[in-house]
Amino acid sequence: MAQSAVTTPESASAPYTGVLGSLASFSHSYAGKAATVVAASLFVAVAAHCIVPLPFTPVPLTMGDLAVLLVGLFLGPRLAFAALALYLAEGAAGLPVFAPSGLPGLAHLMGATGGYLFAYPFAAAIAGFLVRAFRAMPRYATAAVAACVASGLIMTSGAAWFSLYLHHSAPLTLKLAVLPYLPGQVVKILAAAGIYSAGLRGRSV
Repeated sequence: MAQSAVTTPESASAPYTGVLGSLASFSHSYAGKAATVVAASLFVAVAAHCIVPLPFTPVPLTMGDLAVLLVGLFLGPRLAFAALALYLAEGAAGLPVFAPSGLPGLAHLMGATGGYLFAYPFAAAIAGFLVRAFRAMPRYATAAVAACVASGLIMTSGAAWFSLYLHHSAPLTLKLAVLPYLPGQVVKILAAAGIYSAGLRGRSV
């Protein structure tokens, strides 16, 4: 009898059997997808607590946006959007998932960093879409471009909200909400692309 194969979205590998087969089947079930979305939202929450406060701006350096890029690249647009929408809902409900700076809950979403946060679901979805839409390109290059576009959306949305919230001019917003973070964003983009491409190589072995 022919044995049915369970494949990942990225590659058609050999059929899984036994425990691996059960895990693969679960990951593609509704329950598995729901568990993945919840786990991804918690992953972003943990990363968001890795911060370096900056004395001249209410926007801290955080690893949360790196986690957003990774969730988007690995999960694809639909699951990634759902995971980050859940993350925002958890934070709005008062769960301690946002960076530990500023007010908690919904007030944090409506604060100076709200523009960054509201962009998360869309940025993750864009990263997941682009990395799958251009599979003909080398994995690392595709992931880097996808992460760059997603990161650009986060920074643009965050800066625009920051400017409106604090009534800052464009030059001052650029100084306080964009320029200090650009070197870190480049590192995060390259790291996300490297982790993603390495993860795919590991799955295809």
